[in-house]
Amino acid sequence: MDETEVPQYFICPISLQIMKDPVTAITGISYDRESIEKWLKTAKDTTCPVTKQPLPRDSGLTSNHTLRRLIQAWCTHNGIDRIPTPKSALNKDQVRKLVRDLDSGHLRISTLKKMEALAMENERNRKSLEEAFVVRALVLLIITSYKGNKTTGLEEALRILSLVWSPSNENKALVDHHNQDLISALMWVLQWETNDRHVAVKTSAMIVLKMVLELASKGLLESTLNLDFFKEMVKLLKENISQQATKSGLHVLLQACPMGSNRVKITEANAVFELIELELSKPEKSTTELIFNLLAQLCSCADGRLKFREHAGAIAMVTKRLLRVSPATNDRAVHILSSISKFSATYEVVLEMLSVGAVSKLCMVTQADCEKYLKDRAKEILRLHSNVWNNSPCIQVYLLTRYQG
Repeated sequence: MDETEVPQYFICPISLQIMKDPVTAITGISYDRESIEKWLKTAKDTTCPVTKQPLPRDSGLTSNHTLRRLIQAWCTHNGIDRIPTPKSALNKDQVRKLVRDLDSGHLRISTLKKMEALAMENERNRKSLEEAFVVRALVLLIITSYKGNKTTGLEEALRILSLVWSPSNENKALVDHHNQDLISALMWVLQWETNDRHVAVKTSAMIVLKMVLELASKGLLESTLNLDFFKEMVKLLKENISQQATKSGLHVLLQACPMGSNRVKITEANAVFELIELELSKPEKSTTELIFNLLAQLCSCADGRLKFREHAGAIAMVTKRLLRVSPATNDRAVHILSSISKFSATYEVVLEMLSVGAVSKLCMVTQADCEKYLKDRAKEILRLHSNVWNNSPCIQVYLLTRYQG
């Protein structure tokens, strides 16, 4: 197949793969159903990816049977596995029956397994399940399980919820109405003992918590999340039970961090130390970006900077990542060093920045292929303590004298 040239109009503009179930949007462009439905569900700005014209989430998608048959015929002619004819959409009555069966104790597990299989199959099924108010039914099931201290079916319910959840107005209203009970239920699961049997369910609970808080109002984020909540989040980051759970936990903290009172709680929960320790374990790039974003926000307050300075490897870690990970990390790293050098720069800290190579790295930033604002910020840091750094044999004098005021 690699040597066979695929006709361009067989390729989905989003996935860049041969379309399995081509549909045409109101803009006249054909996409693979799975790709465009996922785009409409998750994209913040729902425009047509090709024409950039408005494409409402509820806009109709028309099956392009002619194009599908052409693709199938082409596959057969070229000795490529034939694209199967897509299954028809879920019957609404069938989905409603599944929702009703959740209330029957003896049918609950089998019903959840059927729902999960359908949700994992394709985006079309997930949309049908959501339209049948499956999200509401699952939220109530999770809350009821928590209040009754029952775990049967909870893992399946959380997995399905993570698959069918969307940032819709209906789900936002659901969060507003059940916020305290739902967050308490999810925290109940996250507080279970961490072992091989609980890793999957705790990961699903963390993913759902992230999704829920993304729809929460500022007032809810400020009033509902207490110190114990943040201590549990930090504990889960320390345990690092799975990559998904860790990234979701970081997103949860980032969602809450903009509120000043939450920043204080997050700092008190020892987040700064654990974030540095997590970064020292060399996570993937996207996780590093989340960690640096959080550290930059926490270092905007005095308590956060104090905790940062208390970690022996903090400045060295930030220095090492600067210019090595991504532009986003560079921005946050310079922001952190700027906060420390402006507001928490004791003589010992200034000398440490020199000894671990932070000063040299900032000089490199001024010469690197970076945004102008980042270079200017690095120069500003260099000017602040040039009287100390200029006298050191550890750095070339000519680099520093250029930044003296």
